[in-house]
Amino acid sequence: MPKRSSKPRDLNAMARAIVDQATSDEPEPNPDEGKNPAAVELGRLGGQKGGKARAAKLTAEQRSEAARRAAAARWSTARSDDS
Repeated sequence: MPKRSSKPRDLNAMARAIVDQATSDEPEPNPDEGKNPAAVELGRLGGQKGGKARAAKLTAEQRSEAARRAAAARWSTARSDDS
C-alpha cells in the first residue's frame, strides 16, 4: 500500500488533473461490474436495514453498553492522536 497520496503537490498540477478528469470522455468504472446482480441487490438491502434491525433487537441496557464502549474507544483514540 502506498504511504503517500497520489495527488500532485503542485496546485497547478492538481488543477490540471481535476480538469482532465472532469473533461475525460471515459465513463466512470462501475464497481458492480462482473458481480452477480442479485447478490449485489441483496447486499445493498442488508446494508440499508442492518443497523436499525440490530438496534431493534438490543435491550436498552445493551445499547447503553455499546454506546459506552464506543465512546471509550473514541476518547482513547483522540488522546493518542494529540500526543
